[in-house]
Amino acid sequence: MTGLAHENPEIMARAAALHARAVVFDGLSTCNWSRTIFSEMATGGVTAVNAASVLWEDLRGGLDNILAWRRMLEENADLLRPVKTVADIHAAKAEGRTGISIGWQNTSPIEDRLQDIGLFKDLGVGIMQLTYNTQNYSGAGYLELNDSGLTGFGREVVHEMNRAGVLCDLSHVGEKTAFDTIETSHQPVCISHVLPRALHDVARNKTDALMAACAARGGLIGISLFSPGLARGNDSTVEDYLDAMAHVIALVGEDHVGLGCDFSLDHPRPGPYQVYASRDKGHARELTEYANAKISKPLGIRRIHEMPHITAAMVRRGWSEETILKLLGGNWLRLLERVWGG
Repeated sequence: MTGLAHENPEIMARAAALHARAVVFDGLSTCNWSRTIFSEMATGGVTAVNAASVLWEDLRGGLDNILAWRRMLEENADLLRPVKTVADIHAAKAEGRTGISIGWQNTSPIEDRLQDIGLFKDLGVGIMQLTYNTQNYSGAGYLELNDSGLTGFGREVVHEMNRAGVLCDLSHVGEKTAFDTIETSHQPVCISHVLPRALHDVARNKTDALMAACAARGGLIGISLFSPGLARGNDSTVEDYLDAMAHVIALVGEDHVGLGCDFSLDHPRPGPYQVYASRDKGHARELTEYANAKISKPLGIRRIHEMPHITAAMVRRGWSEETILKLLGGNWLRLLERVWGG
């Protein structure tokens, strides 16, 4: 096979028809949200997204994030609808709009108040990443100097997330803290946007052992488009992305894998958001070089409107329609139904 799958008109026609039928759920993206991005999601056939913008914010910052989304949802109601339940995702599909589930990449906005987890769930925050990169009240991020595991308070946070129906995400969480969380949680958890360390040994990628433990408890691994985590870096294509997905499918089975695109479109690079993301608590020591590094998404899937190209690559590999529908969103729907409930 030469070229990319979507460059073949016959394959792309089959893929476009399948993509149009699918419920397409993106497990996490954190763009500089705008009308342009929302229009791209419609063009790309995205049914719903975990729109996760909080990184280091406190209580006030978490509230401001929700208020910002309320304004954007009102101003773009022709393109977007709020998502709090799986029924809302199906409604978004029927209406031809993109569902927005508000997500956080840190539990920092709850500060030390367990009761705020349920409050924020009521306000639409359906997925919370336990920690972001370094230590918080609950445990360690993957860049913390010493990952001492899930704290006593963190165990209570996980149990309160279970009770309130908030899906726990372990993407930027340290290895020991992540294993502890999987063991502690009464509900399945997710690793919403990640790549396998077995294919490229960088700290941000996850070990096969951790992904297998997540899936063994009913969880899901969302495969990320983050080029530094792919073996060929910025030279990667959508086929490299599918190679990473195929590795995880072989490891945990096709029922525990989905999309976790990690689009961060239209943030200036370098720019204030990237600097904030790359420093401890947003302003302290530099944790990564990503704020200034040149990073592009894999060729063929560099922007959201190209999402059907993923489906085309799956079709060319001979993956069944049933498998493709699971990977595009069916597996996410099953997990969210279990954790969020009716």
